[in-house]
Amino acid sequence: MNNPVLRYIAYAVAALLLAVATVVLVPFIAIDGIVPDVMLIWAIWVALNEGQMIGMIAGFGAGLLFDAVSADVIGSNALAKVIAVFVAGYFYLETREREMTGSLRFPMIVALCSALHNVIYYFFYLRPTEIHFLQFFLRYGTLTAVYTTVLSLIPMLIISRQKE
Repeated sequence: MNNPVLRYIAYAVAALLLAVATVVLVPFIAIDGIVPDVMLIWAIWVALNEGQMIGMIAGFGAGLLFDAVSADVIGSNALAKVIAVFVAGYFYLETREREMTGSLRFPMIVALCSALHNVIYYFFYLRPTEIHFLQFFLRYGTLTAVYTTVLSLIPMLIISRQKE
């Protein structure tokens, strides 16, 4: 899409659909309570295609949307996603978007940003008296980052097939 307004509307619709899918469908692919963060994959994809600022707006919106539909603490996901997508935005290369999202660079960027996202998110998620942060992060944060990275192979493969 060449029209930026239509492209941003399409991003907003995609975010809404992913938020619903996150609440309704993603729990069906949970492994021992570990679920991938499809909203983060989407926000990173936007950052790699549109640049850091648009990606951060997408990450903030996706985080707030996820907080709203998941009855989570409002803003915790938004903050974590903005910071993670800010880092992903440094990998943006104008005119080489497909190269970034259609190669193994994409899952590597997702892995880095997902780990950062989870450190920030789970820092605010835990109450100090419940469980030790490192123990909780190794169980949920690391496994969630790995699962999110594995799931990011799907859009990477789709985009790499479109290049050929």
